[in-house]
Amino acid sequence: MKQTLPLPPEVVQQVAEYFSLLSEPMRLRLLHLLRDEEKCVQELVEATQTSQANVSKHLKVMWQAGILSRRSEGTCAYYRVEDEMIFDLCNRVCDRLATRLEQQARNFRVLNSKR
Repeated sequence: MKQTLPLPPEVVQQVAEYFSLLSEPMRLRLLHLLRDEEKCVQELVEATQTSQANVSKHLKVMWQAGILSRRSEGTCAYYRVEDEMIFDLCNRVCDRLATRLEQQARNFRVLNSKR
């Protein structure tokens, strides 16, 4: 049997931090809004109906992690997704959740039919 080597604590910490980026609903909303094109902060504020400070805070976290890139034009900051792999990860999670929900629905239908 193949022996699994222990992961260095630094690696575990970095992986945990990367996954924690996706644990915030606002970040997922922002990623969804940025999926097809870059947007300025003000567009994201209007689309999320939250404060500029809140949007900027989450954008900064994702930018620092390398998920987003940023450019300035005049007084506007524009963000776009730099790491497209993030969508593959999100799609895999969504597919898994959908499969689970479909199974739960089948189980409820079976229970309901026994009444």
